[in-house]
Amino acid sequence: MRGPTSDDGAVRTPAHPPGAPSFLVGLIGSGIGPSLTPAMHETEAAELGRRLVYRRIDLDTWGLSASSVGELVRSAPRYGFDGLNITHPCKQLVLPHLDELTPDAAALGAVNTVVFDGGRAVGHNTDWSAFARSLERGLPTVPREQVVLLGAGGAGAAVAHALMTSGTRDLTVVDTDRDRAEGLTRDLRGRFAGARCSAAPPSAVDTLLSRADGLVNATPAGMAHHPAPPVAPELLRPHLWVADVVYRPLRTELLAGAERIGCATLDGGGMAVFQAAQALELITGLVPDHGRMAAHFAAVARD
Repeated sequence: MRGPTSDDGAVRTPAHPPGAPSFLVGLIGSGIGPSLTPAMHETEAAELGRRLVYRRIDLDTWGLSASSVGELVRSAPRYGFDGLNITHPCKQLVLPHLDELTPDAAALGAVNTVVFDGGRAVGHNTDWSAFARSLERGLPTVPREQVVLLGAGGAGAAVAHALMTSGTRDLTVVDTDRDRAEGLTRDLRGRFAGARCSAAPPSAVDTLLSRADGLVNATPAGMAHHPAPPVAPELLRPHLWVADVVYRPLRTELLAGAERIGCATLDGGGMAVFQAAQALELITGLVPDHGRMAAHFAAVARD
């Protein structure tokens, strides 16, 4: 294992008992340079008395296509990795390259955490429960009956499951890939009896938002590498609540526009913290302090 430094070059000097196990973890995705996940993992492990080194494996930096995720996962154990986090655009593409899926990951058809266990690569999904917990903490009293979800990819599948679990009964999934959106809504109807789940093209967003309770962005739109908002600000309505899974920047253009007209909003910070904490525990066996991780995230997200 390499020495205790992070990708930003900062030296980590955790106090850990001699001979205590150390960990090597990675993140595979596109445009992940601004990710705060490495810092959250390394800092919390240090607080728990363990050394953890977290490496970004950025497809853009390495000049790799998303289809390379399979070879990266297969190679990781040979280089000493204990586990991986998986993000856009690989959460669904990674599935055929894993030896086992947990029930949640299999149902959602998306993986954001891979644990190497006895020579096997096991896929988990901590995104859906992290979003559900963030929604409950951040917007506990908003109506959730009718929601518009932007994005039918890996993050969208997790958010959709969380919404249906949290009380949504009429969900419309909007995606530029109509087949993907229809596939997701078909799966949701199979898992949630009596639910009204349908797919719609982006051109229908204006009409959909006029009668929806809430809007969730589960696309990369708003990230540092994709700064444009996923919908035009003039399409928002004051009665809507608006949530974003993007957390870098924490206040996306979508949320800023929603706040200007009086919408209740939820940023992606809570989801980022809760999924990171669950992933850290799955990979290392350590039990993280969620409050401490949230405080650390809040401090570094302002930078």
